[in-house]
Amino acid sequence: MARFTCSFSLRKGCFFSYLRALKFKIYKVNYLSIESLSKSYGEKRLFDNISFGLNQGQRTGLIAKNGAGKSTLLKTIMGKEIADSGSITFRKEIVVTYLDQNPIFDESKTVIESIYNTNNPLLNAVRDYESALTAFELDYNDKTSEQLEKCSAMMDKLEAWDFEAKIHEILQRLKIAFLDKEISMLSGGQKKRVALAKVLINEPDLLILDEPTNHLDVEMIEWLENYLVSRDLTLLLVTHDRYFLDSVCNEIIEIDNGKLFHYKGNFQYFVEKKAEREAMESSEIDKAKNLYRRELEWVRKMPRARGTKAKYRVDSFYETKEKAFSGQKEEKLELGVKMSRIGGKILEFIKIKKAFGETKIVNDFSYIFKKGEKIGVIGKNGVGKSTFLNMIMGLEMPDAGKIQSGETIIFGYYSQEGLQLNEDKRVIEVVKDIAEFIPLADGSKLSASGLLTKFLFPPDVQYGYVSKLSGGERRRLYLMTILIKNPNFLILDEPTNDLDIVTLSVLEDFLTNFQGCVLIVTHDRYFMDKMVDHLFVFEGEGVVRDFPGNYTEYRDKKESEDKILRKEENGNKISGILAEPIKEDVTQSLSQNSAPSKKKLSFKEKFEFEQLEKDIATLEAEKMKTTELLNAGSDKHEDIIEWSSKIEKIISELDEKSLRWLELSEGI
Repeated sequence: MARFTCSFSLRKGCFFSYLRALKFKIYKVNYLSIESLSKSYGEKRLFDNISFGLNQGQRTGLIAKNGAGKSTLLKTIMGKEIADSGSITFRKEIVVTYLDQNPIFDESKTVIESIYNTNNPLLNAVRDYESALTAFELDYNDKTSEQLEKCSAMMDKLEAWDFEAKIHEILQRLKIAFLDKEISMLSGGQKKRVALAKVLINEPDLLILDEPTNHLDVEMIEWLENYLVSRDLTLLLVTHDRYFLDSVCNEIIEIDNGKLFHYKGNFQYFVEKKAEREAMESSEIDKAKNLYRRELEWVRKMPRARGTKAKYRVDSFYETKEKAFSGQKEEKLELGVKMSRIGGKILEFIKIKKAFGETKIVNDFSYIFKKGEKIGVIGKNGVGKSTFLNMIMGLEMPDAGKIQSGETIIFGYYSQEGLQLNEDKRVIEVVKDIAEFIPLADGSKLSASGLLTKFLFPPDVQYGYVSKLSGGERRRLYLMTILIKNPNFLILDEPTNDLDIVTLSVLEDFLTNFQGCVLIVTHDRYFMDKMVDHLFVFEGEGVVRDFPGNYTEYRDKKESEDKILRKEENGNKISGILAEPIKEDVTQSLSQNSAPSKKKLSFKEKFEFEQLEKDIATLEAEKMKTTELLNAGSDKHEDIIEWSSKIEKIISELDEKSLRWLELSEGI
């Protein structure tokens, strides 16, 4: 019996081990395997013999310096670039979608045609249904009725009605209301949002995103964060947005000097573990260098006759040498150009007004800038932030008021559009066109080539063509061309786009110590939080609010205000119904008199009471009709927004009239 019990226990243990293994297989399905992947461009090695995998549910962020091959790796995985060696394997039957940093569309198609151009059966069913519905509404006949019925049946079969609602939500959240526009008519930012909407709507198993937060306002970024975290998605993404990385990703992979490093945690965990890894590597390299010096002395003294006997030690010497020189001192970006002297008067806005038609940008805005101020500019896309910066630079004129700058002020304007570069020009020629020698903060001068080296452009890149630069390298070169003019007032419009996290960190340190003024427009919440003293909040309709704090403080304050407002609205509704009875109870407790008699309605109040009954009935009917329209849906995004807004107004009016009706009913 003892033997049987022991044997059964062992079998039981094996059985549960098997179940655990089975569970692991179920919940840890491998979606992507990268084995020994290498890629070079000429002599420039991007990554060498790297291997990693993605399992179901992993949300992985890819981090590397500009030009280190982040976008190239994503394109290689998707088959848009060819690897020098190695293998890429996707799990069969999974849906993979890819958001390119610069998406390419058929320019002749409309937005809605581009979104529906897919093999997704759910999306095709929604497209066919909405097309049939439009045809039916335009021309009611047996043919269109039959087609609509057929498409409705397919929607039922695929259970696609919720999917249709999801499509409209994504389009609304990304503010894509230009569905009938041709792609050729869109800006770069609008195209990126259309591409993002398309990959989200497609509901893939594996989603590969290259800079998904570019061209999104803060509200959109926060919605996208919540969307990705709440869905059962497997992600591989590249982004410079550190808050986004921290919220969305549960694993980080880093390409550093061609090698791949894994970190099982979010961005904050990555920062801590990377510092530990570099400290450990530095310690090991220092030990190897000490050993190398001793071994070098032995090799030099080694008698020739004993050479064959000591071969193992010679081999060990070369291994030690390789280790000792594996961590050559890493070149770091240095921002240390000279700042021009700044006088007493800096910049003043005097009752500025600016509008485009009915759209007000600023209305009667005044402000006097002080030395060393760092101000963030926030607001939804299209509210006029870039127009505000262009007015300072004289690229846009105010409709009224004055903008006066001091005589000593030298603006450095880093625009969202970037530097328009001649692709056939060499990098060093771009800098030499501005100046051959550049004054530094310490009073010395540096050649164009020397300054390029400080900005991490080695000689082989300096004499290469602009066309060979990555997006991030172009932005870094653009930043350099601005700083070498020695500005004392920096205007930065989306400075974080396409810059790697290392460069951003150096830029943040530079701006922290910058003695001049800085005005920043950015959707990067981390950058904004770290840099600014206060905010200009563009609230729309020309209202610009000066908030004393950074973005997170503003967001917390706004959420608190919104909660109080909602409570007050709810409280008003309740108190409107209960206020009079409560007053009577209090009066009764404080007085010996009996309850006061009800006040009779005047003729005017009776007429109002009867009219309210009619108005409430009309509003209820209107509410029902609009709700039916909303439930039926529309292929026009503008209709959905209009109906939703209308229902909100109807409900608000109903609440108001119902409360008044209750008040008057007390007198009947």
